[in-house]
Amino acid sequence: MEFKFRLLEPAEEPPIDLLLLADPSEKLVRDYLSRGSCYIASSSNEIIGVFVLLKTRPETIEIVNIAVREDYQGKGIGRKLIEFAKEQAKRDKAKTIEIGTGNSSIGQLYLYQKCGFRITGIDRDFFVRHYDEAIYENGIQCRDMIRLSLDL
Repeated sequence: MEFKFRLLEPAEEPPIDLLLLADPSEKLVRDYLSRGSCYIASSSNEIIGVFVLLKTRPETIEIVNIAVREDYQGKGIGRKLIEFAKEQAKRDKAKTIEIGTGNSSIGQLYLYQKCGFRITGIDRDFFVRHYDEAIYENGIQCRDMIRLSLDL
């Protein structure tokens, strides 16, 4: 499958529905969109994937949201998004790229580790503290943020 990456234009409306697949809080999504850079993956002029990069510390960039349209999942697009994000972080002179996901996000944990990320910590009760409603995935309550990083 052929697709292109591009930076979201400043006046362009972000693909909120797609971003909400990865983070159910529109308030939090809009907050990090205002501080980060949003990249779009498209195929045949349709948006099929998105991620947001946010500089968090000197020489460190975090992927704060990454999502693939549901009808395109399982086709290797998530891996391509991560690879592009890593290359973009290198272009931005980052030495480390980080990503976080919920303890219940089994598929994401698998993908991130296959892409070279290593678990660096757990932010206990992150999703309990920052989200009004309980989140469940794979029959597990999402409570803790699993933090991963990769040296570039």
